Amino acid sequence: MKALVYDGVETLVYRCMPDPVPAPGQSLIKVQASGICGSDMHAYLGHDDRRPAPLILGHEAAGVVAGGDLDGARVTLNPLVSCGVCRACTSGRDNLCPERMIISMPPREGAFGELVAMASENLVKVPDHVPLAKAALAEPLACGWHAVRLGADALDMPLSQARCVVVGGGAIGVGAALCLRAFGASDIKVIEPNGLRRTTLAAIEGFSAVEPGAVTEADLVIDGVGYAATRADASAITRPGGVIMHIGLGDGSGGLDIRRMTLQEITFIGTYTYTAQDFRDTAAAIFDGRLGALDWTEERPLSEGAQAFADIRAGIVAAPKIVLRPDGADPTL
Repeated sequence: MKALVYDGVETLVYRCMPDPVPAPGQSLIKVQASGICGSDMHAYLGHDDRRPAPLILGHEAAGVVAGGDLDGARVTLNPLVSCGVCRACTSGRDNLCPERMIISMPPREGAFGELVAMASENLVKVPDHVPLAKAALAEPLACGWHAVRLGADALDMPLSQARCVVVGGGAIGVGAALCLRAFGASDIKVIEPNGLRRTTLAAIEGFSAVEPGAVTEADLVIDGVGYAATRADASAITRPGGVIMHIGLGDGSGGLDIRRMTLQEITFIGTYTYTAQDFRDTAAAIFDGRLGALDWTEERPLSEGAQAFADIRAGIVAAPKIVLRPDGADPTL
């Protein structure tokens, strides 16, 4: 198969790779769409030791099953595989399974290729009326769904009455804002410093896109970036008794005003990916339109993926998400 392979820092090569061979309990999927995630960018920049070169990246995927009992099924992939028997898995918190694995980390190759193997139980069937390029958004949107669900439980007021702020206008931030709306929030602002990106966000229904510094107080803040500067902003604008949900994995330290958070009883919750149920619930919300038109992505051929990464690196991509389609993928699926 042809695949986009991470060969080293800021080096991606489109070349032939061996076809994946599904293990027992797995299905082979002919990939139709795969989104570029922030974690893919971290690997591309050499910032993720968990993703050493050479490696096929990509874990936000949808496609068509090739062979087996599900042959021909249109599916979106939950890329997170857990053991199913540990305390986390049996308590419904399978995203915290100590044995969890995700495609695009060794030994599991990712979805920036024409084919990918995935556990059959991790596949969610996609209705015929939903394009697979939109179904591929289930993975990043599920991160927001999980964060909003936990944040709503921690908040001391209904989301419908809360002032909600999302830091970062990438796909994680946009997804979190759309999930806030689906959960009943109405006062939602997304802070995005890139003017080009902010123009794109302004066309998305359900929230307002604002510049940094435009918000002075919020009840619930979701940091979809995760750098020291964004954590500093979050801890500064969260009102006493408010909640910060931290999704972003930009860097690992700095930014939080611990003294203020202690004195003002501000709750900080780290939020990692999503549970299997969150993924299914997010997919259902995509299928029935609760997360909007999802028309804010840009599609490019997989063979031009290296340029897509470079453009994201340069900050010249207006869309919150670039979805790569293998060359020859059927655009009507």
